[in-house]
Amino acid sequence: MTSRKVYMDHGATTPVREEVLEAMLPFFREHYGNPSSLHAQGRAVRKELENARDIIAGVLGAEPKEIIFTSGGTESNNIVLRGAAKKRGAPGHIITTSIEHHAVFDVCRDLEKEGHQVTYLPVDKYGKVDPQSVRKAIRPDTFIISVMAANNEIGTLQPIEEIGAIAAEHKVLFHTDAVQVVGQLPLNLSKLKADFLSLSAHKFNGPKGVGALFMRKGIRVAPIYIGGGQERKIRPGTENVPAIIGMAKALELAAAEMDEKSRSLTKLRDRLISGLLQIDEVILNGHPDERLPGNVNVSFKHIEGESVLLSLDLQGVAASSGSACSSGSLDPSHVLSAIGLDHPTAHGSIRFSLGYGNNDDDIDYVLEIIPAITDRLRRISPTYKPKAV
Repeated sequence: MTSRKVYMDHGATTPVREEVLEAMLPFFREHYGNPSSLHAQGRAVRKELENARDIIAGVLGAEPKEIIFTSGGTESNNIVLRGAAKKRGAPGHIITTSIEHHAVFDVCRDLEKEGHQVTYLPVDKYGKVDPQSVRKAIRPDTFIISVMAANNEIGTLQPIEEIGAIAAEHKVLFHTDAVQVVGQLPLNLSKLKADFLSLSAHKFNGPKGVGALFMRKGIRVAPIYIGGGQERKIRPGTENVPAIIGMAKALELAAAEMDEKSRSLTKLRDRLISGLLQIDEVILNGHPDERLPGNVNVSFKHIEGESVLLSLDLQGVAASSGSACSSGSLDPSHVLSAIGLDHPTAHGSIRFSLGYGNNDDDIDYVLEIIPAITDRLRRISPTYKPKAV
């Protein structure tokens, strides 16, 4: 194995920045009071907790009381979907897409077992949903629409502004899983017609195990947890104060550097895509332009993606063969199947997700080693036929 390390799996998780860690440490050591306690230590921590809420709301264009702290995107998604279904009581209709993260997709599958009906909208070959298909799918009993802001696997950006406007027009709740977008691209909830938005700190160089849910003022769901009054009784339990402080700091840094970082990552992304497409029988998955700045998802035909992944790992490159939440599954990605890839091509996919710390040298290194990897694997592939010279 090489001593060189290149991390290109920021879509799965990101390293905690030093500034974030430094902001968190006092809340383990000195400021350890429970924010619900009435004594001076508790009140001091409550003040800092609410300051973190103010920071996050400010970046998102929300009001502080619209921010509910959670353990991350998965919990936020469950609170919204299950809470909306519970509040409705009777079975109803949900609209989502065929490429949602499992934190939405699997919850919808589970709600079907409770009698709710779900429409899983198709996407085009780039993984984009047509807002008019959302409009056509709305029924009298539709109570919530959930469409992700950007796909975690192929990076395609969704038209959530248009979809939010359609949902508002029909007085249907609209939720967007924005885990991949928050901290990467601008989002202004004062303009976006979303009732709910989910985010997770570890996707923008914050700590793991903490996130937030935006719930628009005047909107309520039935609590799915019982046991305390914290977070408007929507997410009871003592708040993870150090992690929340870290999340606020990470988002504050991400917002300040967003324009520069987006330009830099887009440039690196496009260089990597261009180089990979020079290799025989490699295809780009996702929209060529309307995609996350750091997302590169390609399929190497006639090769198992995990073989490429392991070969890259031996040479110090960390990438992904799909969503980190479903790695280890032998089934092809439901996202890649939804955009029309056959099983062998879907199984040959690799996601490189760039982020904080990546540079031109990293791109050069990957483009230097990957042709030999693909050549070696294709020579032992039973389906690959070299082009005649």
